[in-house]
Amino acid sequence: MDAIAQSFIAWIEANRDWLPLIMVVFAAAETTAFLSILIPSTAVLVAVGAMAATGAVSFWPLWAGATIGALIGSTFSYWLGLRYGTAVLQMRPLRDHPEMVEKTRAAFAKYGPATIIIGHFTTVFRPVVFLLAGISGMTVPRFLFWNVLGCVAWAFLIPKLGQFGGDILGWLWSFFAA
Repeated sequence: MDAIAQSFIAWIEANRDWLPLIMVVFAAAETTAFLSILIPSTAVLVAVGAMAATGAVSFWPLWAGATIGALIGSTFSYWLGLRYGTAVLQMRPLRDHPEMVEKTRAAFAKYGPATIIIGHFTTVFRPVVFLLAGISGMTVPRFLFWNVLGCVAWAFLIPKLGQFGGDILGWLWSFFAA
C-alpha cells in the first residue's frame, strides 16, 4: 500500500491544479462502502497535507475537495444501506469482515448518531457506519446533520495532521541545518 500511496502523491504533485477534484475522488473513495477497504485515501490525505506545509499545494482547496468528496461517498453509502438493507452486508468484501459490522453496531448502540462522526475517523467503522445508518432507517435530515459535521471535521483534521507533521519536519530541518 505504501508504494501505491507514493505513486498517488507523485501524481498529485504533478497535477496540483486539479487538487480539489483529486481530493473529491480520494475522499469519496475513502468514505464509500467497499472502496474504503481497497483505496489508501487517508494516507494520501495526510501526505497531501504535508505537501501543504511545504507550500507545494494550498490547504484550502484540499480541504474543500475532501469535504465534498466525503459527503458524496458517505451519503452514497447511506443510500445503499437505506435502499438495499442488510443484503449489502452479505456482499464481498464486507461479508469477509463481520467484526467490522458488529463493532459498528455496538458503537451505534453506545453512542447513537455521533457514531457517524466517529466513523469518519475510525478505519474499522468507516466501511460500514454509513451503510448501517441507512439500514437502521435513520432519517435523511438526521443523517445529514451528523454526516456534514463528520465530513467537515475529517476533511480538515486528517490533512492538517500531515501539514502539522510537515511543519515540524521543516522546523527540525532548519534547526539542524543552521
